Amino acid sequence: MGVIICETNTISSIPPAKLFKASVLDADILIPKILPQAIKNVEILHGDGGVGTIKLITFGDGSQFKNMKQRVDGVDKENYTYNYTIIEGDALMDVLESISYNIKIEPYENGGSICKNTSTYHTKGDVQIKEEDIKAGKEKAVGLFKAIEAYLLANPDAY
Repeated sequence: MGVIICETNTISSIPPAKLFKASVLDADILIPKILPQAIKNVEILHGDGGVGTIKLITFGDGSQFKNMKQRVDGVDKENYTYNYTIIEGDALMDVLESISYNIKIEPYENGGSICKNTSTYHTKGDVQIKEEDIKAGKEKAVGLFKAIEAYLLANPDAY
């Protein structure tokens, strides 16, 4: 099994606590509401939302994928960290065993935040992943983040 690690840092004017609540804790409800073409719905198959929870994410009509299962590996509400792993689904494109994500939201200039996301791709055997596939995944993640940020800016009392 091969491992590919990618890091992305995204800056936001939204404070860390508010951003974490919207983009992590309430994401299963918020994202289908603001981006139904990306994610249609999220269903908890096992667990209570904490560590060990298994979720089934059904993608919207605008996605090239149908669904995926993800496992919650860690949630730290005080330090604004969230870890999860995609364990099943067509988003793994038959070449990946899993994709693990480590998200940390930290305070940044002028009361804003910096969201640090480390993605670890675990390939099947010695399969090579195309750079453009990783780049496309990163762009989708940043787009999702920016959509949540835009929603929070447009709805300052939402959280």
